[in-house]
Amino acid sequence: MEISSFTQTVDAEFAPKSTYLNTASCGLLPRRTVEAVKALVDENAAGAVPGGGNFEVVDQARARFAGLVGVGADRVATGSSVAVHVGLIAASLAPGAEVLVPEGEFSSVVGPFAARGDLRMRYVPLDGMAEAVRPTTSLVALSSVQSADGRLADLDAVRAAAAAHGARVLLDATQSAGWLALDAGAYDYTVTGGFKFLLCPRGTSFLTVTEEAQETLLPLYAGMMAAEDRWGSVYGPVERLAGTASRFDAAPAFLAYHGAERSLALLVEIGIDAVHAHNTALAARFRSGLAGIGHEPVSGRTAIVAVPGLGSREPALARAGITVSDRAGNLRAAFHLYNTQADVDRALEVLAG
Repeated sequence: MEISSFTQTVDAEFAPKSTYLNTASCGLLPRRTVEAVKALVDENAAGAVPGGGNFEVVDQARARFAGLVGVGADRVATGSSVAVHVGLIAASLAPGAEVLVPEGEFSSVVGPFAARGDLRMRYVPLDGMAEAVRPTTSLVALSSVQSADGRLADLDAVRAAAAAHGARVLLDATQSAGWLALDAGAYDYTVTGGFKFLLCPRGTSFLTVTEEAQETLLPLYAGMMAAEDRWGSVYGPVERLAGTASRFDAAPAFLAYHGAERSLALLVEIGIDAVHAHNTALAARFRSGLAGIGHEPVSGRTAIVAVPGLGSREPALARAGITVSDRAGNLRAAFHLYNTQADVDRALEVLAG
């Protein structure tokens, strides 16, 4: 998308009232998304929508997400959170299976495995993940971009090591999908929360599963959403599960998905490459500016910038109308398509002062 078209589209969709640098916690909703949610609320209040929403819109959101991550819609399941999807995968592992995860990984990626109590958990530094895969490893689970500090994993090395030892890979793309290109088909599983860089309302999440991995994944949420014939499976056990990844669907929150379909359509219109160029340029400007005022951010080229030990400045920035996060003692700023160079410079000004 050309710069002028990019700017016009963003200006038409967003009007933040503060310097919002916190997309790694929650993205801002586009205007079209807000309108879609409000419309469904009004229709529900008037009794105009049987069941509270439209399953076809959920499937449209599924298809839009599939297009963004390079797989067919038949490989995508919908849900409400990353933990829901990871719990499904955790439940499908054999007792004693070894799960390899990075130290300090986001709890939704780790917790469902650890909570089982009968899996062998191994925690290693992020930069040692590939070397830590061994013949006894069943699953490698990690985020593409770390929530706490924005580090990007060496995904090529991890995939190669896992393939060499017959292990599957689960990738959490929550902190990257929406600004970083993703080939979801290269992983056995991907999980993505929609409410950050995908700009969806909370209550939307996506699971992608390869055909091979689908064979061993348990359809624990086998209600009508998981059926080949949804409306013919309202009562009693589902006689025929869907032949696609939708058999792993959890019941949708219609308000969230009616909004998500609009948010994902916006990202498709703009293009991930354009968002990537915009976000990473702002992050690079912020990293350079931080170094210029005596702070050393975590090195990298992602849209998330973290400064170790500076998390205590978050309240002061908030008082100045700048929204960031304090994560694991890091000051964390995240840049997305509604941010500008002026936002970067404003944050640097307050930090310098």
